[in-house]
This record gives sequence, structure tokens and C-alpha cells, in this order.
Amino acid sequence: MNLSSIKGPADLKKIPRAELPALCDEMRKAMLKRTAAHGGHVGSDLGFLEATVALHYVFSSPVDKIVFDVSHQAYPHKMLTGRMEAYLDPAKYDSVSGYSEPSESEHDHFIVGHTSTSVSLACGLAKARDLKGEKFNVVAVIGDGSLTGGMAFEGLNNFAEQGGNGIIVFNDNQMSIAPNHGGFLGSLARLRETKGADSCNYFRALGLDYMYVDDGNDVNALIDAFGKVKDIDHPIVVHVNTEKGHGYRFAVEDKETWHWSMPWNIETGKPLMEFGENVHDRTAEHLLAMMKDDPMLVVINAAVPSFGGFKPGRRARAGKQFVDPGICEEHACAFASALAKGGARPVWFVASTFLQRAYDQLSHDLAVNSNPAVIVVCAAGLSAMNDVTHIGFFDIPMASNIPNLVYLCPTCEREYFAMLDWALKQRERPVVIRMCGAKESGAKVESDYSATGSFSVTRRGSKVAIFGLGNFHALAMETAELLGKDGIEATVVNPRFAGDVDEVLLKELSKDHALFVTLEDGVVAGGFGQKVAAAASSLGVRTIVKGAPKRFEDRFDPEELMNRCGLTPGQIAAEVVSAMKA
Repeated sequence: MNLSSIKGPADLKKIPRAELPALCDEMRKAMLKRTAAHGGHVGSDLGFLEATVALHYVFSSPVDKIVFDVSHQAYPHKMLTGRMEAYLDPAKYDSVSGYSEPSESEHDHFIVGHTSTSVSLACGLAKARDLKGEKFNVVAVIGDGSLTGGMAFEGLNNFAEQGGNGIIVFNDNQMSIAPNHGGFLGSLARLRETKGADSCNYFRALGLDYMYVDDGNDVNALIDAFGKVKDIDHPIVVHVNTEKGHGYRFAVEDKETWHWSMPWNIETGKPLMEFGENVHDRTAEHLLAMMKDDPMLVVINAAVPSFGGFKPGRRARAGKQFVDPGICEEHACAFASALAKGGARPVWFVASTFLQRAYDQLSHDLAVNSNPAVIVVCAAGLSAMNDVTHIGFFDIPMASNIPNLVYLCPTCEREYFAMLDWALKQRERPVVIRMCGAKESGAKVESDYSATGSFSVTRRGSKVAIFGLGNFHALAMETAELLGKDGIEATVVNPRFAGDVDEVLLKELSKDHALFVTLEDGVVAGGFGQKVAAAASSLGVRTIVKGAPKRFEDRFDPEELMNRCGLTPGQIAAEVVSAMKA
């Protein structure tokens, strides 16, 4: 079948239904070939392929609106909506985002990369449609993993009361990124076992209509089901039982590993590049060793156990001392606070981009209550994840400006573990630590960080002081070496604390330093450097604040971004020399 002839849903509708299974097979092969070479989400897209074909066969996108939750399963949708070449031509593999992206196509309605949002978004589209007196279908796609998030309940609850056309396609593949968790899963299992007939029905309890499709990978069965609900006059949930990774043996057998993958060999399922043990693995082993002597140590991870290194075997070793509450960052934060209040020692691992989802809990449930929970922020900085929905450089201004919350930024792995050990021992306040995997930094590593806001001097010079926060301490050292060639023996400071300023040290340095330079691996606005600059201004010391500007970046090259932000040693050194001459 000539996939390149499908330029949009209208071309799909011309294909006889009997030929659609063959179309799905061809699409699956193309999608696997592209993802194996490029990397990306695997299992979710394979499992929802037939359902996507059926949706576009029945509904008339973009007049009918299809809203994807998290959009881990949006590759088949993109293939059918004018972006097929991005999955057929290797030269165009990078031409599309891995997520829903309205700038690419009128068939995408939101930039989406976080979870549990699609029902609320669809509910809003439906309300706007009804206010204008328009007629079209609004379809929300959401999975069982996403349904564990509280926002999904909020959307369903609102939709049930709002009424009007609304079709919630519930993609039940019995998986999140890792296995699902929560008491809700039992009722879903009974619905599958009874082909949707069980009286314990969460959706009906909310006041929603309900339909069950047992074989969610049968494209024609799905077409029949969607045909029955098209143009419906009230909200309905179409519960579709699918297989994550469908059609690719390796992805079916190991669903967690194959949620997302770096490039791999299709025939063997083996990655093209082997990655050894990393800081996540060492962190997990470190904590598992501590658990043997401390039954009150609890690791929390909201559905992404790779952050923190708790792979299946390690989760089994941890037993009850590992908790995955589902995709529930708000709950995870409040849960950690209460665990600490109760005398436990919780460590919550969370990606920078997902920490945003729990801002109120950080402030209201954790910091206000002064409960000594520990939060380890992963995938943070300008060199972490680079999709606009997943960028990790807003966490410093977000968390460091919450009172009573200590934000520590280690310069290397040795300092990171020292901070983690201290944070777990102290019982005074909540502590956030940015995970750091650099092997060594040259900075002095201490065992006590109770003197909040106390900076450490790594190298003492004069005239210029460079404050290299966290993993940008190495950048500060490299810049100082270059400045030495220009006759400037710069001081290098390891700030350690992202949200506090060592005013005593700043006052001391102001006696023989005319310029301060701050380097932070995140946005400047509201960040660490601006705090130093505010304190330095009263001392008559000029400050150059270096970091990223306050804007969203999408699919950026980290090296290019650093260069664009003037964050290379040569650029910083040149700026310092120029400032000293002014």
C-alpha cells in the first residue's frame, strides 16, 4: 500500500474497510522503522494505531476535534494528517515534534506533553462550541495511566454535568509508563472481564454514558463503535481495551522498557548504544543500602521510576518502602509531606518539568508546614530534555522562591550524595536537591548544609568573582582559567544554595572585587543570579547575571542554546574582560 498517497483523513476514507488491517500493518512497519532510527515513544503508539485509523475513518478532523492526552500515542495521528513523509523519509524524521503541535497541522489543537489534561481541554472546546451554537464532535483520548491523575477526574466530573456532545475514548492498555497503581484498577479489570457489564462502573457513577470495545486493536470493530457514538448529544466514554506495544514482540513482552526508546535494531530489539550505570542507578543502590537499616526510609516516584533508578528489580527489593502513586505529582508532594510529619524519611524523585504540576503542594502542604521531606529534581537544566513540553530549566525560580524550602545545587556526584545524606538526617525543613551526575568538580564537599545560604569558595582571587551554581561550577572554573591568561585571577564560588544569598561572603568579597558573575543552569528571571545581583547592588559591586532568557524553547540543541545564551567559557571570559575595561 502506498502510504505516501495519504495526505489527510479524506484520503484514508477512500480506502475500503477490508483493506484497513493491511494499512495498519504498513503504518506500523513505517512507524517502527522511523522510531528505531530516530528514537521516541514506542508502545503507546503501536497500541493505539488501529484506534487512530478508526477515529479518522469515522470522524471528520479538523472540523471534529480530536484531543490527545499527553500525546505519547500521537504518531499514527500525525501520519494520517498530512505528516506521513516525516515517517517515511529519513531526511524528514526531525520535521515533526514527538507531541501534539498545532503549528504543524490544523488537526492538532493543543501543545500537549503532560498527562491527564485531554478531558478538561475537550470539555472546554465543547463548551465554546455550544456557546456559539456550532455542531461538531469533540473527542478526548485518554489512557488508564493518565486517568490516575486528579485532573482527569475533574474533567470527567465537569463534562458529566455540562452535557452536550463529548466522546471520551478511554485507551485501557493496563499500563502507564510503568505498571499502573491504585485501587481504581480493580474496577477497570472487572469491566474488562465482564465486557463492560460490571455494575461497579466509575464512569456511570459520574453520570456519564458508557460503551465497551473488547478488541481495541481490531480496526473494523472500532469503526463500528465510533460510528455509533458519532454526533451523540451527550457525553459518553468509549472504553477501548488495547495492547501496549501491539504488533512488536519486544514491546509487548517488556512494556515498561519499550514505552520510550533510544535508537535500536528492529530485528533484535537491542539498543544501538549501550549505556552503563548512571547517577540514577547509583542513587537507587545508595538508598536501597540505607533502607536495610532504616525501615522508615520511603522512596516515592509518580509513575516515572526511571528517575531515581528504581527499575523493576529494585522496586521489588524496596518492597513497601517504594511507592508509585500513579501520575499524581500533587498527591506525591502532599503524601511526602505527611510521611515526614509522621516520622518517615521520604525521598520523592521528580523531573523538573513535572515538578511544575505540584507548585501549590510545594508551598501550602510542604513548606508552610516545615515537614522535612526530600525532593530530588531530575532532568533539570539546559542540557536535559528538550521538547517544549518537557524542558527542565524553570525549577530554580519556581522552587527557590518558596519560603522555608531549601534548594541545594551540587557541583558533582560526590557533593550530591553528601547533600542527600544530610537532607535525610535533618528534621528541620523540606529540602530540594538538583540531581547532578558530574564525576568531580574540584569544589570542597561538606557533610553539613544546615547553615542555609552559606556559600563555599573554591578558588580565591581578586577583582572578579564567579559564582557557578550547581553543575555550572565547572563552567565557572573553565572561565577562570581563561581569565588567568588575561591576567585576571578570578575567585570561584560554589553557592550550593539556589534560593539564598551569603551576604557575609558578598560583603567580604566586595572589598577587593569590582565585578561579580553568576552562572546558573536555568532561566535568569527570578533565579539565583538576580538574588546575588540585588544584594551586590547595595555593596556597589556590578553583577553580570548569566543563564537562559525567560522563554520556551522547543527541540533545541543544548550546545547551540548555550552558545546563544553566551554560556561558553570564551564568551563569558570576553564579557568579563570587556566589563573590566569599561
